[in-house]
Amino acid sequence: MTIDEKYMWRCLQLASKGKGQVSPNPMVGSVIVCNDKIIGEGFHRVFGSSHAEVNAINSVEDKLLLPKSTLYVSLEPCSHYGKTPPCAELIIKHKIPRVVIACTDPYPEVSGRGIKLLKDMGVNVKVGVLEQEAKVLNSEFFKSQLSDRPFIYLKWAQSNDGFIDKERSGNNESPAKLSNDFTQICVHKLRTRSDAIMIGTTTAIKDNPRLTSRLWDGKNPIRVVLDRLGRIPENSNLFDNEVQTIIFTEVVNEETVNGSTHFVPIKYDENLLQNIFKELQNRKINSVMVEGGLQLLQQIIDNSQWDEAYIEIADKILNNGVNAPNINGTLIDKSFFGNFLQLHLKS
Repeated sequence: MTIDEKYMWRCLQLASKGKGQVSPNPMVGSVIVCNDKIIGEGFHRVFGSSHAEVNAINSVEDKLLLPKSTLYVSLEPCSHYGKTPPCAELIIKHKIPRVVIACTDPYPEVSGRGIKLLKDMGVNVKVGVLEQEAKVLNSEFFKSQLSDRPFIYLKWAQSNDGFIDKERSGNNESPAKLSNDFTQICVHKLRTRSDAIMIGTTTAIKDNPRLTSRLWDGKNPIRVVLDRLGRIPENSNLFDNEVQTIIFTEVVNEETVNGSTHFVPIKYDENLLQNIFKELQNRKINSVMVEGGLQLLQQIIDNSQWDEAYIEIADKILNNGVNAPNINGTLIDKSFFGNFLQLHLKS
């Protein structure tokens, strides 16, 4: 491992602390080194707050050391005014002579501009240190910037014999309990790290879910629901105004808002999912966790519109019921929680 890689690893460590807090911005970490000693570090903590480079520079006690230091950062410093001033200009202001960057900003309209600004002002810039690792860390941000949809996670629990639910005679009958207390907490943790959570009409009606992250400390994802004909009852938990909720439907001609619920018109045709994901991307939603039901999950799988899947396989046998989605992917990880096996796949 080179010296530059050593300090870039620390940048990536710091950047990951912003998971679930900085979206739609990327996670970014920064380290300042003088004479092979870290004199400052920082990361982007919350969306709209100071960027990693600003926090790192502010943490340096002796600013006189900056003109003979190297600044490491996991993503190209910004060169434009947004919610905060340009980080590239701050680096130039403090006369930091060398900057090491993991990867360029993926957004085509700004990519490379921060690097060019630094170079034009005489800064020695090195790009590409742990580039792939940095891109993986911000895979949601890169997907949203470079494609027409957010990063899509799939999540479901299934019995050991391949069913996601028992056959239910009516909407008042409780679903099969497949998750245990621990895996439920794990799911809520995953929810805090996603910008939105998505389900279909049948799941909304039969399960009356809240779709919050109440079992884990963190933000609630935006709730996204497909309800073509407006069938979800008015007393549904989804209409409790606790969380912003987007209902994609054909019963309105223009977007209407009732409390925290947005009813968004959309045509239910062969381009439905593509149009929904594009609309979510336009609303700066970088990641969506789809939790059901079967028809929605399978449609996304069949259209190759997913990126990662979390599948709980319970020790329970149902013998019959609703078949689990049919999915093929590459195994990233597997973990055991008591009698449960959780598979983590990528498309």
